[in-house]
Amino acid sequence: QVQLVESGGGLVQPGGSLRLSCAASGLPFSSHAMGWFRQVPGKEREFVAAISWRGGSPYYTDSVKGRFTISRDNAKNTVYLQMNSLKPEDTAVYYCAAGKKSSSGPYYYTGRYDYWGQGTQVTVSS
Repeated sequence: QVQLVESGGGLVQPGGSLRLSCAASGLPFSSHAMGWFRQVPGKEREFVAAISWRGGSPYYTDSVKGRFTISRDNAKNTVYLQMNSLKPEDTAVYYCAAGKKSSSGPYYYTGRYDYWGQGTQVTVSS
């Protein structure tokens, strides 16, 4: 049984930082691309960042470039999202996702991913 469990969300002031973690189990983690998406009520889930199964060449949506960093630790079956200089518009439920190496499609496409976590709330407010 595949499980992706996010943690690290919470309430932070504008300009602050958070680090999200996503612990994976039940799958060969090192052969899966990993992504972070976010969603606010009434809107579609949107791409935030992704990292290939090799761990190189991370991808980011334009609005988070220079502020967010995605990384992975294959020894711990965990992917991270370091979020700095947070803005109120970053408020959302953040989801991690795992995509098989054989899956097709661009990294920003939700259909590229086979497994999803339950999400963690990030609220940026003063």
